Amino acid sequence: MEITQTTQQIRLVPAEADALVGLCGQLDENIKLIEKRLDVSIKYRGELFDISGEDSEHVAATKTLLANLYREALANTEITPEMIHLYLQESAIESLTSSKREKADQLVIKTRKAFIKPKGKNQQGYVKQIRKHDINFGIGPAGTGKTYLAVACAVEALEADRVERIMLVRPAVEAGEKLGFLPGDLSQKIDPYLRPLYDALYEMLGFELVDKLIEKNVIEIAPLAFMRGRTLNNAFIILDESQNTTREQMKMFLTRIGFGSTAVITGDTTQVDLPRGTTSGLAQAMHVLKDVSGISMTLFSSSDVVRHPLVQRIVEAYDKFDVEVEAEKKARTEARLTAQAAQSAGSK
Repeated sequence: MEITQTTQQIRLVPAEADALVGLCGQLDENIKLIEKRLDVSIKYRGELFDISGEDSEHVAATKTLLANLYREALANTEITPEMIHLYLQESAIESLTSSKREKADQLVIKTRKAFIKPKGKNQQGYVKQIRKHDINFGIGPAGTGKTYLAVACAVEALEADRVERIMLVRPAVEAGEKLGFLPGDLSQKIDPYLRPLYDALYEMLGFELVDKLIEKNVIEIAPLAFMRGRTLNNAFIILDESQNTTREQMKMFLTRIGFGSTAVITGDTTQVDLPRGTTSGLAQAMHVLKDVSGISMTLFSSSDVVRHPLVQRIVEAYDKFDVEVEAEKKARTEARLTAQAAQSAGSK
C-alpha cells in the first residue's frame, strides 16, 4: 500500500548548540516523544529540522511545537517530557488532529515490514476494541483474521514501546498438556502448535529479528500449562485456540493479567478438541464475562472469512450441516416423547 508523505523544514535560529541539545534531549528522548505523540518522523542536522508524516496537519503542528520549545530552550529552560506534554495540551495541537489520527488508527496497523489494513466492519471493530480494552475475545471460524490481527496489534504495541514483551500462549491438547515425550526444549515442544503465530511474526518483523527477540525473551513462547502462578505486567499476551482450554485453565489464564498488559483470546467454539464431556473454557467465558466492563468480545462469522473463497463456503456448509443435525436430533427427541406419551396413555 503506497503511503503519501508530507515533509516540511524548519531552521531554528539563532543556532545555539546548548539550546539545540536541550531541545532534543538526552539520546534524542524529546524528539522521540514528539514523533510518537504526533505520528511524525523528525531528522535534523544542526539547526535544520526535517519533519515528515502522512498527515500534513501533524507535520505543521510539529513545526510549531519545535519553534515554541526552542524559544524556551534559548531562555535556558529545561525541556522535559512533562513540558512537552503540557505544551501539547495547552496549545491543543493534539486535539486539532486527534480525530483524524483515531480514524487512521482504526484502519491501519503499522509494523516494521507491513501496513495491515483490517478488512470489513467486524475486523476494524476488533482492532479498535483491542486498542481500547485490556482483555479481548476474538471468536469465530478459521480464516477471519482474528489471530493474525491480534499478532499485528501486539507487534505494533511492542514497536511503539507500549508493552515490553509479547507472550504467545496455546493449549497443547494433542500432547495432553504434558509435552514430556516430545523431543527438544520447551520452545521446540510447543513450536508446532504456535506455527500460525510464528508465520505472522515473521511476516511483520522478519526472521532474524523474531529469532533475536525470542532469544532475549522479548517474545516468549509458553504452553498454557506453564502459566500457572505467573503475573504478567507490561505485556501483550495472545491465547490462541482457546476453545481447547478447560474452564479451570481459562480462569487461571485470565487472572494472570497484570498492570499495563493487553490480552487477546482467540478461538472457534465449533472446533473443540477436548475430551468428550469436557466443557470448553472459551464457551463458558463467553457466557460468564459477557457483561463485564472492560472486556470486549468480537464475534466473527463466515462472512468475515478473508482466505480463499472456498474456505467461506466450507464454513457455511458445516454451519448448515450442524443446523440440520440439531434439527434431526430435536425431531427424533420429539417423536420419542410422543411415542412414550402414546404408549403410556394406551397402557391406562
